[in-house]
Order: sequence, then C-alpha cells, then structure tokens
Amino acid sequence: MEIVVVGRHTEVADRFRRHVEDKLSKVTQLAPAARRVDVEVTRENNPRLSEVRERVELTVHDKGPVIRAEAAADDRFGALDIALDKLTERLRRSRDRRKDHRRRANGVLPSVDVRPYDEVAAAQTAAQPSAPVALAEPGDAVEEQLGDSPVVIRRKLHHAEPMTVDDAVYQMEMVGHDFFLFISKETARPSAVYRRRGWTYGVIELDSTVGGVEPVTELT
Repeated sequence: MEIVVVGRHTEVADRFRRHVEDKLSKVTQLAPAARRVDVEVTRENNPRLSEVRERVELTVHDKGPVIRAEAAADDRFGALDIALDKLTERLRRSRDRRKDHRRRANGVLPSVDVRPYDEVAAAQTAAQPSAPVALAEPGDAVEEQLGDSPVVIRRKLHHAEPMTVDDAVYQMEMVGHDFFLFISKETARPSAVYRRRGWTYGVIELDSTVGGVEPVTELT
C-alpha cells in the first residue's frame, strides 16, 4: 500500500512521515485491498486559530468507495491521532457493510448491482478567471481566487454512478461530509442527500434526468 504525504502551506519533516507510516499500519488490517492512502497536512498561520492550526486529512483509495477523515489540533501529531480514530471507525463500518452485502447475496433475495462511487478530481488550470474550465487528470485539484476578493474556490469533478439513497447516505458518512451529490438510481435525476438534525437526512432532486441513465425499480 502506497502512502503519500503532502503539505499545504507547510513543510513535512521526515520524522512525521515515519510516524504516519507506523500509524497507518492499521489501515491494511481493515482495508487489505487499499491501493493508496493520501495524507494532507495543512497549517493555519492565523494566531487566533492556534488551537486548531494543524489539520490532517486522510483519504483511503480502495476498490470500493473513497473513505476520508480529517481533524485539527494544536499540533499535527494530535490531529493525526484524531483523524485516524475517525478513519478506523469508518473503515470498520465499510468492512461490515461489505460482509452484510455478501450475506444478502447468498440468501433468497436477488443481489443488486450497485457499483461503488469513484471520486475523480479535476479543476481549472487557466490563470484568468474568464478562461473556460479544463478537466485535468484524475486525482488533480486546483484552488483559485475569486476575482480580487480573498475568497478561494476549490474545484473538483466527481464521476457519479447511479445509486440508491441508502448508498448515497453511506457514501456521505464514509467521507465525513454533511452532503453528497449523486445520480438517483430510482429516478435518474441529479440529487443531493444532506444531513439534518440527529439521524435524519434530506434529499434534493433536480427536475431533470441524466441522459443514458434509465430509472430502476428494485425488487424487494
């Protein structure tokens, strides 16, 4: 398994890189098929944010969905420990879900072919704001400033496979986000599931279908 450590607005010392490799040994136990783990370290230079100045984001690229966790603390070693705890819990949930799907496949109910979501990043590479958006190679990401303002926009392209609402909620939980964009397998519409209060969720659908996607009614 490849471990890639990068720093944003900061340098990453060899000591921390070695510490990361030791800590991420648990990933191979919970996700033996994982191909790569991306570790992104970000440092916040604002003195008012000293308690959360170091942020660590972990992303596991497995055969299934991308699984991500992040955390912030006053030092990157502490942030890594918190992020790793979150990641470990999500990896366990992903493993248990795969086991549950295998049990269903061996039962009476017919199996449903739901291919996992594969995140593909892309962004704009032109320097001028008016330049057209150009899609880059998978795995790339670009941040750009919005005009003369201090606002920074990060652009990504997500390759979406049709999925059910249940799968979309699961994908959202695995990456630790409050929302998730997907194509509804039931309606073929671009949709978004989002977190509400407690364990309740909401779904927003656009009144437009995606070409080439046929709505599917699953057997129960």
